[in-house]
Amino acid sequence: MIIDGKKIAEEIISALEKERLNFGELSLAVISEGEDAATESFIKIKSRVAARLNVEVRRYTPAQISEALECDGIIVQLPIPNAAELLAQIPAEKDVDAITEEEKIVRAPVAEAVSEIFVRNDIAAAGKKAVVIGAGKLVGAPVAELLNHLGAEVSVITKNEGNLFDLKDADIIVSGAGEPGLIKPDMLKAGVILIDAGTSEASGRLAGDADPACAEVASIFTPVPGGIGPMAVAMIFKNLFTLAKRK
Repeated sequence: MIIDGKKIAEEIISALEKERLNFGELSLAVISEGEDAATESFIKIKSRVAARLNVEVRRYTPAQISEALECDGIIVQLPIPNAAELLAQIPAEKDVDAITEEEKIVRAPVAEAVSEIFVRNDIAAAGKKAVVIGAGKLVGAPVAELLNHLGAEVSVITKNEGNLFDLKDADIIVSGAGEPGLIKPDMLKAGVILIDAGTSEASGRLAGDADPACAEVASIFTPVPGGIGPMAVAMIFKNLFTLAKRK
């Protein structure tokens, strides 16, 4: 089954539109540095959803962190110089990406999207062998934490640790490496659940870590684009609303 992330995201956003009536003004700070094309593309996508939900998006540089803290939620658009120092200044009650070192109030958007796919498709992770590719703050680390919480036997592969040959025995794979075509069909066990959360550019187009032909082997497959990406954006605003309720 190929997951239609756009359809699921639309359902989540439609529900949030109704929930929006319960709040007054809401603002989301986006902290970025420079004019990187990929960064601007990501911010544009988030801004479109924000407009639907009547959430004001305010742009800041790292030097304007004190102003950004006045908003209801904050996103730090990675990569960014001195990220650790910047993230340390963001309180958990405004951390919609669940990316700071503080105790999390919400779940990271990609992990929340993975959880949504599991729930919608009655996927039980308990006792399954799961492999997470990448250990980043936005994908690898929070997804590995989620899978551990769900009772899976989790191993993490990074550039310095692990081996892609380990994929052959995996029941669940979540990839956030950002390397186009890294995962090939012959690396996989038939019926694997393959969540591709890696996004990069190849020949001027967005591409995922998994060769699209992997869909023929997997029982569940998320394409790039149109899979995890739209769902994760929707989850940012779900998190914003959750944090706003606590105020």
